[in-house]
Amino acid sequence: MADKDTSAEAGAEQKSSKKMLIIIIAAVVILLGGGAAAFFLLKGEDPASTTASQPAAAITPMAKGTIGPMVEIEPFIINILDKDGTRYLKAAITLETNNDPAVEEITQRMPQMRDSILLLVGNKTFGELADLQGKLQLRSELRERLNKILTGGRVEKIYFTEFVVQ
Repeated sequence: MADKDTSAEAGAEQKSSKKMLIIIIAAVVILLGGGAAAFFLLKGEDPASTTASQPAAAITPMAKGTIGPMVEIEPFIINILDKDGTRYLKAAITLETNNDPAVEEITQRMPQMRDSILLLVGNKTFGELADLQGKLQLRSELRERLNKILTGGRVEKIYFTEFVVQ
């Protein structure tokens, strides 16, 4: 009878260790997947892929540590999506460009730029804009969208100089 008790305990321990092993493997897979997702969401644009579509004159790389010409966009107020009611975002943006002709082009195309920003941000939810990850994602999407409009230069960085969600 003692043999049956010890074999039952051994079987229970074996089942318990299998469950623990499965839990550990699942946790590792989740952590690796989350790490990979964070890497791809947070990494910057690949300079080779974004400059390939630009004309050769627009490809003037800036030296490390230098600041390119800046263009301020006037603050704007946008309705954002929220299931609990109406929410607003008041934001002001400054664009850092890679060359001086891009500043002139941005100034000339300001209505197109503002329209593109308003359409993109207006389709965001409060939850998407409330945390740091959402703001970084918005910055990346804005840079990509604005660079599609420009032909004589590109936006290198976007700075939120005012960002209030209410």
